[in-house]
Amino acid sequence: MEVEPTENGNDGESEQQRQRKTKHKGKHDKPKPWDEDPSIDHWKIDKKVLARCLANRKRCIESAWNFLRAKFGSMTVSTTRKTRDPYIVVKARDLIKLLSRSVPAPQAIKILNDEMQCDIIKIGNLVHKKERFVKRRQRLVGPNSSNLKALEILTGCYILVQGNTVSAMGSFKGLKQVRRIVEDGMLNKKHPVLNLKVLMMKRDLANNPELANENWDRFLPTFKKKNVKQKKVKSKEKKKYTPFPPPQPPSKIDLQLESGEYFLSDKKKSAKKWQEKQERQADKAAENKRKRDEVFVPPKEHTAQASATPNNDSNDVTAMATSLKKKAKDFGKQRSAETIDPEKYIAASGEPSAKKKSRHSKS
Repeated sequence: MEVEPTENGNDGESEQQRQRKTKHKGKHDKPKPWDEDPSIDHWKIDKKVLARCLANRKRCIESAWNFLRAKFGSMTVSTTRKTRDPYIVVKARDLIKLLSRSVPAPQAIKILNDEMQCDIIKIGNLVHKKERFVKRRQRLVGPNSSNLKALEILTGCYILVQGNTVSAMGSFKGLKQVRRIVEDGMLNKKHPVLNLKVLMMKRDLANNPELANENWDRFLPTFKKKNVKQKKVKSKEKKKYTPFPPPQPPSKIDLQLESGEYFLSDKKKSAKKWQEKQERQADKAAENKRKRDEVFVPPKEHTAQASATPNNDSNDVTAMATSLKKKAKDFGKQRSAETIDPEKYIAASGEPSAKKKSRHSKS
């Protein structure tokens, strides 16, 4: 059976088969086997999921129902011949969306005004890891909701971060700025604080009449993304490649065959095990006894260090000789002072000398 070629030149290949042969860049974009399974209804709505969503929305609407009932009496979205503004149906749809996202009823009713618009930004699918998602969402809110309040003031929008969505109400220009800042923050393209600084500078430039109609790029700051240095992981040294696998370690039976234990009888094996056990116990007992005896061994005494170098010895000898000479000299002076009799000097000073006596006798 021959297949006639088609106009495109393919031998009877369908469009789906050609799509299968095309290569995809992303590994998640490849066609799945269940995409073309006729037994699966892809448009079927799961009743459990639908009931859960309706229950959540019903709970949010019931919490604000008293206020809505006092304001409107009932909540019905429909059009009649008396409907003057057909766009009010879209406004009513937005009102229900905002109430289901836990926006307070007094704030959600403002969506019915002509100058008020709303935008619900989905952020749950922008970040895959839960810890990273929570961290970036908190970065958007800021400490004590400071970043969120500053964003509301600069854009003139009401912003509520709830779960996996960010609800915003305001003008078209403000909603566009809010969506860009939220997506940049969640995708880690630019920190929300940096975008807030740019908005503040733009507001100051807009208030200046001289610069209102000029290009502001030269005034706006440019933030460069810094790459934080990470610790380098020490790579293990690669072993030399060998085409042959390493030798297999010997098994227990191989070791018994080498030692000859494999051929011994059970009685001899048990006797050998008992002997080895006794030897291990004897070694252990000797080790314990050595540890006990170490307590009673006296520590080694530290001997006095040997005399210093010969230069120090010679210096000590000369110093000792000079000190001995000085002591001998002092001792000699003291000895001579002790042998002198002071009475002789006293007596000699009271008697006249012999020459004087002779002179007196001659006269």
